[in-house]
Amino acid sequence: MATIKDVSKLAGVSVATVSRVLNRSGYVHTDTEQKVLHAIKALNYTPNFVARSLSNKKTSTIGLLVPDITNPFFPELARAVEDVMQLYGYTVILCNSDESASKEKHYIDVLKQKYIDGMIVASNALSVEDVREFDMPVVVVDRLIEGDTIPTVMSDNRKGAQMATEFLLGQGCRKIAHIRGPEHLLNAEERCQGYLDVVQDIDWFDRSLIVSGKYEMKRAMEATLELLRTHPDVDGIFAGNDMMAIGAMRAVQVLGRTIPYEIEIVGYDGIALSEIVFPELTTIAQPIYDMGALAARMLIKQIEKQPLDSLHYCLDVQMVERGTTRKG
Repeated sequence: MATIKDVSKLAGVSVATVSRVLNRSGYVHTDTEQKVLHAIKALNYTPNFVARSLSNKKTSTIGLLVPDITNPFFPELARAVEDVMQLYGYTVILCNSDESASKEKHYIDVLKQKYIDGMIVASNALSVEDVREFDMPVVVVDRLIEGDTIPTVMSDNRKGAQMATEFLLGQGCRKIAHIRGPEHLLNAEERCQGYLDVVQDIDWFDRSLIVSGKYEMKRAMEATLELLRTHPDVDGIFAGNDMMAIGAMRAVQVLGRTIPYEIEIVGYDGIALSEIVFPELTTIAQPIYDMGALAARMLIKQIEKQPLDSLHYCLDVQMVERGTTRKG
């Protein structure tokens, strides 16, 4: 059975540092904390004093509220949250809201009755007033609820969209369309704005090149079919998430056009499914696991009344080139 000394050796830190991470006491740099957590997981180490370190909790249970569990982004996010929470002795209750404010409020009422210690929210159907009424520690991830007092973890959506659109231009695409997410979601708006930053002053651009896919595969397929009938000369598509990109791929194939030689497609998220489709999807990859893990650590610090290093995190994204864009 692994000991705390084994953890300190694998992580390359002192036993005292491991103890500070486990007890959430004193300052530990984020990178060091991650090394310790990875070592704990690798060694399957279970500290026998976790219960004491969390003794100020009522239930050691938190809620995770997601909008659409069928979108692979959210199970990947949930896995990270659960991994970190489990290390610290917490149980996670997963709630799927279908982006319904009434359903979310129902879940919240039920969770409050169970005396959960905090909540991670990955939905934008709630207002800032709704979140403040939780009367418990909260972290918002992959969404931004208006106001600057609620801790958030996001990726750089606008920069990622700019990268995707500039990449398609660099590939020689002469008319690039955008399949955007829901109008009410800030991350969808930021990705659309990133696209506009690059193309709005080009002579071929007009607003009809932006169509709505609602972050859904089927809706994106339907929108792409109509788009390509209206603009048959479109040769590049930036989709606001990978699910919509996969829907766009299907539409292009239905119309008998080839990917990537006639139309190149870039998605956004970097979900595992993007590596399974054919051709494999070029995408702007978010650090999904890191986002979930960071949100979990921020929530634990709030629950244990430890100061946060920052209220807001905006993580970098990266371009992952695959088969839906031409090589070289």
